[in-house]
Parts: sequence; structure tokens; C-alpha cells
Amino acid sequence: MTSTIIKGIGVSEGVRMGTAFVYAPLKLAGRPERKTDAPDTELEKLRQAKERCLEELAELIEQTKLKLGEEKAGILKGQISFLNDPTFFPPMEQLIIKEGWSAETAVCRIALQIAGILEKMDNAYMQERAADIKDVGSRLLAQVLDHQGARLADIHGEVVLIADDLTPSDTVQLDRSLVQGFVTRIGGKTSHTAILAQSLGIAAVLGVGAGLDEIRNGDWVILNGSTGECYVRPEEKVREEFLRLMDSERAERERLAGFAARPAATTDGFRVEIAANIGTPAEAEGLLAKGAEAVGLYRTEFLFMGSPSMPGEQLQFEAYKTVAESMEGKPVVIRTLDIGGDKELPYLELPKEMNPFLGYRAIRLCLDRQELLRTQLRAVLRASAYGNLKIMFPMISGLGEWRQAKAIYTEVRTQLEAEGAPMAEKVELGIMVEIPSAAVMAHSFAKEVDFFSIGTNDLVQYTVAVDRMNEKVSYLYDYFHPAVIRLIKNVIDAANAHGKWAGMCGSMAGDRLAAPLLLGLGLHEWSMSPGSIHKVKETVSGCSHTDCVELAEQVLELETPEEIRGALTAFLDARQ
Repeated sequence: MTSTIIKGIGVSEGVRMGTAFVYAPLKLAGRPERKTDAPDTELEKLRQAKERCLEELAELIEQTKLKLGEEKAGILKGQISFLNDPTFFPPMEQLIIKEGWSAETAVCRIALQIAGILEKMDNAYMQERAADIKDVGSRLLAQVLDHQGARLADIHGEVVLIADDLTPSDTVQLDRSLVQGFVTRIGGKTSHTAILAQSLGIAAVLGVGAGLDEIRNGDWVILNGSTGECYVRPEEKVREEFLRLMDSERAERERLAGFAARPAATTDGFRVEIAANIGTPAEAEGLLAKGAEAVGLYRTEFLFMGSPSMPGEQLQFEAYKTVAESMEGKPVVIRTLDIGGDKELPYLELPKEMNPFLGYRAIRLCLDRQELLRTQLRAVLRASAYGNLKIMFPMISGLGEWRQAKAIYTEVRTQLEAEGAPMAEKVELGIMVEIPSAAVMAHSFAKEVDFFSIGTNDLVQYTVAVDRMNEKVSYLYDYFHPAVIRLIKNVIDAANAHGKWAGMCGSMAGDRLAAPLLLGLGLHEWSMSPGSIHKVKETVSGCSHTDCVELAEQVLELETPEEIRGALTAFLDARQ
């Protein structure tokens, strides 16, 4: 067969290659339906299948805890919750008892029915839960049929995994020493599968569509996680080209790794703190070795999204304590629950909204349902006894919200002191600056908060009035927009004027092109994906702070994003 190139969505950087391992688990749809003359036998078959599923999941959860930590295991615990849910398993039993369907048909009908309802919802999070329903349905079906088809455990050599989709429970089983990467027919950057793959460090190209049909078991496949391209049965010269590229990437990673132990300091001694963004305690492990000097953003919503029910104080405490201990006294900024809008929790039963990004979310939700915030603050304060934790409130738009949140913090701290609970003597409180009103009012906030962290992802969206998920207008989404740069400057200036520190946890912080500008503006703490740390440290170390200040002054006079990018590119090119 001839070589071909298929295109999807790259969710990681770098090139990987190997022979294709086509993984095709049992499908729920399209199976012939069958009645039974022995409903009691089918009912017993279904119930035994459920018990075997529960045993299988319990073992898999323990493996996942060891690999990825408690939160990721929580995704699989959700499958146990589904199996025990009165709207999932009992209706299958009723199809057998009342209508005489076989166990196989009962499983397929109910799982597909529930998944179909979720898929029709106008919400990305709920649509992704449909995949979880299908996952547990397929697991149950395999037990009903005693299916012994190809399993992920059958992978014994280096492969590129090929599948229509990979469920969360599939992904956590992947052996990263063998699975070089994977390619799927469907999927996007916000799915649990993508998040888990990134945690494992496995390259992935998702959403290749019908192109997946071009790949056969045993084909040689090259995938480029940066461009989203997959080369199927490439010619020898193409393989040789990518082998050279992989060698080059490996050498570059090794060279950049030398910056891990070095401080982020300019040639004239200006020092900044380089931190990492994380979503789970497992991601904190090894951060210090990678060169992170802090955790600048711990997204606690993943703990909630990975749980079938509201995580209690003790579960939260254990997660925050783990991160605090992993960082060995280095700062850890914990963002309070940032849920709502596009990130739903089924057990919260949040209302549907016309404009979710402008609606009932983050601090607005937590100030309305204060028990959520109080429980989380108790957990964080208790965990503060084990490290250097700081608390950050998201989506603050005005001083009233900040003062109310701080008052609740003070009440919770007083209660814990009365209980004799150990905690840090001082826990810094700050706000995430992601709404233009907060950036404009930064000088007023700086009199009261301990720190700022600029969330450029939302700050750009709200400043330029553009939905970054809408491909028709996404070209307008640019953190080099002059208005965004001036808001960032205002926040940093306010922090400096009042003796506070200003950080940044949006994607701009990890962009080496932005580094000279952020240095010139005086940003104190930069928090980014761990994979960007070495590149940013290298860029900072090659710059003079004096030159960067002059550059920032010039950039502030420019009027378009294109002009600003041009000036920054020229600045870096002149120093290479």
C-alpha cells in the first residue's frame, strides 16, 4: 500500500514513531438484538458480569493511584458509581425481567440510551461524560460475552496505538515505555483522555476522522504531536528525515535540561521565579528536578471533576498536603474552585446559561454556595501546616467579592484555631486577574491583597470580546493585543507600588517570545506548563534587563499585535 498523510489535532509536542497496534474493543452500537427464553439465566449472567467489572475496576484504580495519583483514579471511580447508579444497572435488569431481552442487548440498549442523552446536551463536559458511559458499558458487555479480544495488556513492543477513541480507563493502562504515541478517530484537547495522556507524557494526535481507516495493524506510523500530522507507511527517506528530527529534538531537550538547576536571571542580575501549572498532586512530583521553583497555579477543579460526588474535606486535605510536601517548602498557589460555565459538575445541578463564560462560575458560585468554599478553605488551611501554601480566588471582578471571600477565609481560620488544628502562621491571599475590571482597579486591590496572578487566557477573551473556542473569530484572540499589554502593565505597576508581587499563570507566561516583554514590564513570577520551563529559563538568561525595559517602553507605543510580535521577534533574533 502507498504512503499517506492524515491530519488531526496535536495535543503534545514532538515526533514519535512505531508500528501500529490497532485497538478495537467491543462496540455497543450495531449489535443484533436477541430475546431470551431463560430470563433468570440472563439475569444471573448480567449480575455476575457486574461483579467481575467491579473487581476489574478496583484493581485498575489501585494501579492508577500508583501511576497518576488520587484524582486520576477518581475518573475510574466514576465508573463504579455508574455501575451502582439506579438509573444505569437496574433498567438493564428490567429489560431482561419484563421484556425478555438478553443480557447483551440490555447492556447495549441502556448504555447507548444514556450516552445518547448526554451527547445531545449543549455542553462539552457532559458530552465527554457520554464517552465514560460507553466505556463502562463496553466493559460490562465484554464480561457478559466473556470477550477475549485484543487488550492493551497484549502490547509487548514499541507501538503507536490506533483506536476510534481511547477512554480514560484505556489511557491510564498505557505503558509509556512501550506506547510511543496514539492516534484516534475522535477526541479533542479538553477530553479526559487528552489530559491523562499529557500527564503520562505520551504523544497523541486526536480527531483524525476517516483518515484512521488508512492505518492497518503493523503499519509503520510517524506522528507529529506539534503539527497533528500522521505519516502512514512512510517512504524510507521520510523515515530517515524524521529520525534525524527526533535525534535533533533529543539533543535539544538534553541541552535545555541543563537550565533546570539554574536560576532564571538576566545577564545583569534581574531574577524572576519560574513556576509550574498543575492539575493533580501527581503532577507535582519531580517538578523541582525539572527546574520549577514553585507551583504558580494548582487547578483544584480537576479534583472535583474527577469525582462522582462532591469531594469532602479530608479528601481535599490529602490532595493539597501531597502537593505541599512534594514541593518541599517551595510556594504553592492553590486556586479555589473554578467551576461553572463550560466546566460542569453533574452533582451540583448548575443552571443552563446563555453566556456561561459571563455567568454563574468560580468565585460567584462559591460565594453563593458558601459551603463549597468553606470546606475547601478548611482543607487548604489544614494542609498549610505541611508546606508553603497560598490561596488565590478566581474570577474576581470587584473589591466587594474579594472582601467577602477574605471574610469567609477569616471565619474559617478562626474556627480551625478554636479546634486546635495545626496550620501555617501566615497564608498569603491573592486574586487571579482575568477580568478587565480587576486589572483596571489593580491599584485599589493592591492595597489589600498579598499578590496578583494574571490569567491571560481569560483576560484576553474578556478584553477583546472574543470566544477563543469559536474558530470564526479565534484569529482575534491574541495576548499581544496592545490593550492586553497595557492592562498587564497596570497590574504589575500596582503590585510594585504597594510592595506586593505579581505573577502570571496564563499561556503567555510560557511563550519565549513574550519573555523579554514580561521582563521589561517587571513581572515577578511566571507560571507555565512544565514542558516550557527550560525554554523560558534559557530565554531569560540570554537577555539584559536594562534592554528589556527599553523594549517594553517601545512596545507600549505600538498599536497592533503584529507590530508587537515583530518587535519581539527582532529583539530575540538579535541575541541569537
